[in-house]
Amino acid sequence: MADKSLRGTRLGGQSLENEEGVEPAARTIAEYHCPRGHVTRIPFSVEAEVPALWECKCGEEALLVDGERPEVKPSKPARTHWDMLLERRSIADLEVLLDERLALLRAKTPTGHRRSA
Repeated sequence: MADKSLRGTRLGGQSLENEEGVEPAARTIAEYHCPRGHVTRIPFSVEAEVPALWECKCGEEALLVDGERPEVKPSKPARTHWDMLLERRSIADLEVLLDERLALLRAKTPTGHRRSA
């Protein structure tokens, strides 16, 4: 590379290295079929673990040919803010807090300032 000039080349646009003596990695082609009839072929390294499912271009899950569908793991339902609040406080506690906050809001004038007693 020292004997080559960079003048007139696009830096980053092309590699200045040649392909002589470069061996491509050994590959295997995995074929997936989706329920809508699409066939997807993906090259993988022979050392890679080929997944049993692949997302098809249509959005469906495509299954590896001669593969077995993996077991569906049971998942926990997502915890909502309400669920987390109920872990910390009871309904009775929440009603007391609500009454206190409503009393504070009702004590304010429409401009947002407290009425003087």
